[in-house]
Amino acid sequence: MNASGKGFRPVQRLFDLANAVRATPDLPREALAELLAQHGEDPRDLTETAFTEGDADELRTAVVRISGVLTETDPDRAAEDLNSLLSAHAGPPRLSRHDGHPWHLHVDRGDDTGWADWFLAAGALALAQLLTEHGRITWGACASARCATLYPGTGPGSAQRYCSPTCASRERVAAHRRRAKG
Repeated sequence: MNASGKGFRPVQRLFDLANAVRATPDLPREALAELLAQHGEDPRDLTETAFTEGDADELRTAVVRISGVLTETDPDRAAEDLNSLLSAHAGPPRLSRHDGHPWHLHVDRGDDTGWADWFLAAGALALAQLLTEHGRITWGACASARCATLYPGTGPGSAQRYCSPTCASRERVAAHRRRAKG
């Protein structure tokens, strides 16, 4: 599997795939391939013969599996889940440079690793880095009752509750209107 070095954002890839699969559990192979391409995967690795329907099924299952960590609010349980994913899907860390991308870290078990194992290893590493960098969970599910979007969080400062300023504003306005009526 390939990863883009310039602008490579494994956390955003994880959340984009998770939100897409949550919204459409049977997301077509072509849509998954397009999302992966948007995140720097080599189009040659995303053809129907290189990224098959079976690969897409396994990737969707992997996305659902790691989505449990994305909705976890307890850092200890999240760390346990991430350790479990890393133990089951990751290999020794290695630096990789391919397809014109700069050096970047891989923790998959090699270039022949399946899409699901690659995604789980890379996603678990990305979340582990967030957890260790900030000492807390920065990600979550939007607190808006009308939204189910998962977000990676902003890091330092107050804990984020909404996926976007739009959802936060909508909730503030709704709360204001409820108070005004009451």
